[in-house]
Amino acid sequence: MIRQGSKPPRFTGWHLLAVMGLFFGTIISVNLLMAWNASRSWSGLVVENAFVASQQFNGRVAESRAFAASGIKGELTSELATIRYVLTRKGEPERAVDQVIAVLKRPVEAHEDVRIELVRDGEGVFVSTQVLKPGQWIADMTSKAGGALVYRQAIRFIVQGEGQ
Repeated sequence: MIRQGSKPPRFTGWHLLAVMGLFFGTIISVNLLMAWNASRSWSGLVVENAFVASQQFNGRVAESRAFAASGIKGELTSELATIRYVLTRKGEPERAVDQVIAVLKRPVEAHEDVRIELVRDGEGVFVSTQVLKPGQWIADMTSKAGGALVYRQAIRFIVQGEGQ
């Protein structure tokens, strides 16, 4: 009697095409997922010239320590149509400050950056009716008394959209 065996499985071009499709499909899917997550998370600060920014770093650290030692604290609250900045010194409203300037910018993009001067609304309280789009923002707050720098602060915050 003649024995008939089954044919061994063969690796054909269709098999290769399926393996290549799965391989590259996985890589492309992971890249798209990572890009999507990166576009919706906190980003790094963008500077025009990283070398110049690194040279100024130690000076800014010393300035921040001096501000912390002065006892001044700033608190920013925001909604879509109002920005409120309250300055206190050791728990009491800061009376010396007569000018607060805010540079509002997005963490990555520069096309929505805006510079505004907040208006005094009581002792240590400054407000603006600048309308901000929902999302992440960085506020560089500069407080002055008689033209002299009193306090500087950078604050990251999120403006909630309507219904959020």
